[in-house]
Amino acid sequence: MRLSLGKKGDYAVRATLCLALGTGTRLKAREIASEMDIPEAYLPQVLATLIKAGLVGSVAGPDGGYYLARPPAEVSLLEVVEAAEGPLVGETCVLSGGPCNWNGACVLHEHWEEAQDALVARLDQTTFADLCPTDRGTRTPVTGEAS
Repeated sequence: MRLSLGKKGDYAVRATLCLALGTGTRLKAREIASEMDIPEAYLPQVLATLIKAGLVGSVAGPDGGYYLARPPAEVSLLEVVEAAEGPLVGETCVLSGGPCNWNGACVLHEHWEEAQDALVARLDQTTFADLCPTDRGTRTPVTGEAS
């Protein structure tokens, strides 16, 4: 089993990466959807979530579009994932499926918590500036309107 994101988290990361690659430009939802293979009908919901979290901004009108609200080096992967998926720290016991508590901690509790902490720390340390150079090697950034 591999750790994976839900669709909303996946699309949020893709959309943010697209905006980070196009820093300094405003991109239309259709451009982001096309470039990042995100269903165009679902993308506005994802972008609204990112706007509410203060990660993305938008300008209405024919010359408008979406843009990253902060420089890519100031946007962590953790922020985007948690904006879309909610907090990554689970409160359900891995073994019992019920609420997790320290009084009756299962044998996995401490180890699982360490693994969660490591994941959260790694995602928090990874910025979209870190991701852009790798992604640029596989795709050409879309160019929208100058912001």
